[in-house]
Amino acid sequence: MAAREGELIRPAQPRDDEGAALLRIEGLSVSFPGRRGADTGERNVVRGLDLELHRGELLGVVGESGCGKTMAALSVMGLLPPPGRVTAGRVLLAGEELTSLSEGEMRRRRGSRVAMVFQEPMSALNPVFTVGFQVAEAVRAHRDLSRAEAKSEAVELLRRVSLPDPGRRARAYPHELSGGQRQRVMIAIALAGGPEVLLADEPTTALDVTVQAEILELLDGLRRDLGLAVLLITHDLAVVGQTCDRVVVMYAGQAVEEAPAAALFEAPAHPYSQALLASLPRLGRPVPRGELPVIAGRVPEPGGLPPGCAFHPRCPQVMEVCPQRPPETYDPGTGRAEGPAPRVRWARCFLHAPGLSAAERSPLVAAPAGPATAADSTDTAAPDEPR
Repeated sequence: MAAREGELIRPAQPRDDEGAALLRIEGLSVSFPGRRGADTGERNVVRGLDLELHRGELLGVVGESGCGKTMAALSVMGLLPPPGRVTAGRVLLAGEELTSLSEGEMRRRRGSRVAMVFQEPMSALNPVFTVGFQVAEAVRAHRDLSRAEAKSEAVELLRRVSLPDPGRRARAYPHELSGGQRQRVMIAIALAGGPEVLLADEPTTALDVTVQAEILELLDGLRRDLGLAVLLITHDLAVVGQTCDRVVVMYAGQAVEEAPAAALFEAPAHPYSQALLASLPRLGRPVPRGELPVIAGRVPEPGGLPPGCAFHPRCPQVMEVCPQRPPETYDPGTGRAEGPAPRVRWARCFLHAPGLSAAERSPLVAAPAGPATAADSTDTAAPDEPR
């Protein structure tokens, strides 16, 4: 039964039916220790993340740089950079808890059950080996094949990801390929073990719009043809609108809204989601003074989160209650998405909370949020900074 408007949404219980999630993240928290001097406290880069991904589904995870999107995906893969660690929560793949596995056990599932397409293909590929050799090595890591058989399978994988002339391209080195071609090679490597879940971290970054469309079309085709569950991490809401079934919006390490993609674009429920969408340039919409709208301020550092709602210093709709305590997750009244499995629409915002007093709902005059930043800026975090 759909929740009533303003009703508190509780986490769904595990299901054993056909609609059960293939990948389930429950209350995931990831921390890094302080880096210098008096900064000895934990830096919480992911905070209590709940997320479900179903077979054959394409789920978008969006937010500015520093919101914890990549760290959440690396936690699923068991590839958190040290000294980062999972401090709470579980990651379940088809009911099996991954966070409790040893490194040896996780290695056997990494690639064969869940795989990841990393953000920078030029950095992820080895420059001294041909791309065919690298795909073949990924094949042999998961299947008992001879080198000749793995080489043939590598060419077939390159063909599956629509790399032109795959036999010849297999003999090329990474620097001899374009950015879009290298990204296709990364997807081929991710598919080498026959995974059920594919995590794609900013797969269209630094690609021109034509190549972006080709990569997105490829991912969409793979999830339909192979039944893959795809989690797409991006800062680009235009990409989400083209491809995703559902969207999770993250801010300061926490999910702040989840909705079917069409519902999010039609009526975003969280002020952060509204601000992200307002920053998108659109044909026919005039731009005042020739400037795109931006979100004032920046994503807070993990070690310096504001009290209450983490977004309240930047929020144009901030109320007296917002800095007093963290908001729960509430149904904004849009109902559940259609489909064979239940879908929940919720937002982590006091705007949708029932029972608040008039004083709590009164507007709060907040201090200036600091320099304005473009909401859809590319990922500019330093290599050692949590993202």
